[in-house]
Amino acid sequence: MRRSRAERRQISPDPVYGDVMVQKFINNLLQQGKKGTSERIFYGALNIIEGKTKSDPLELFHKAMENVKPLIEVKSRRIGGATYQIPVEVANHRAFALGTRWIITYAKNRKGKPMAEKLASELLAAANNDGGAIKKKEDTHRMAEANKAFAHFGR
Repeated sequence: MRRSRAERRQISPDPVYGDVMVQKFINNLLQQGKKGTSERIFYGALNIIEGKTKSDPLELFHKAMENVKPLIEVKSRRIGGATYQIPVEVANHRAFALGTRWIITYAKNRKGKPMAEKLASELLAAANNDGGAIKKKEDTHRMAEANKAFAHFGR
């Protein structure tokens, strides 16, 4: 018998904007327990965005996250000796986690510049529907579309 599911932790909103989404993003940016550094990077990125676009950086952050969240993904499932990639819908919390991970990964992969600038440019790109994270989302959707024939194997 399996143990019960772990309950979801309540995350307190961030101190600057009072937004839970921002706090979750900062927590994902965290490395080696250095929250101060990750906050400095994130808020620095938002300041850079505000300087470049002259608009509300929080709004742009939310727009970028909405653009990056995948709606559908593929899961491997073994059926009778063969492994199928089965398209499944993505739960909201998982979509946010994937989007966050993709944005941070592709921001880190950008060349040169401090992390705050790289994150700012990746968020700007995501808000304008381009950049590495958007490409990753489109690839994920394309994979799910290609394997639509196996959808009936889903749980």
